[in-house]
Amino acid sequence: MVTLYQALDLILGVVYFIMIAHIVMSWLINFQVLNLRQPLVAQIWFGVNNLLEPIYGRIRRILPNTGMLDLAPLVAFIGLIVLRMALRNNAGFFYGM
Repeated sequence: MVTLYQALDLILGVVYFIMIAHIVMSWLINFQVLNLRQPLVAQIWFGVNNLLEPIYGRIRRILPNTGMLDLAPLVAFIGLIVLRMALRNNAGFFYGM
């Protein structure tokens, strides 16, 4: 059971850092610090978007339309933080067996 806890914690940690990278890159692209015409930046941006779009797409279907403001990354990030806290608060279940 400890291995299951560690695997879940690792997966959630990786998703956490991918979401942080996506949020920071979106700010840098919007403020024109990064340019999508650069091949490496475009490749990283589209790769991260392809990884996170299944999560964001489900959240966008639930949220009301807010026009230009996309709240799906914020909701997903808060949900991920809550999920990580719930996993860590129940770590005794994994270690107790």
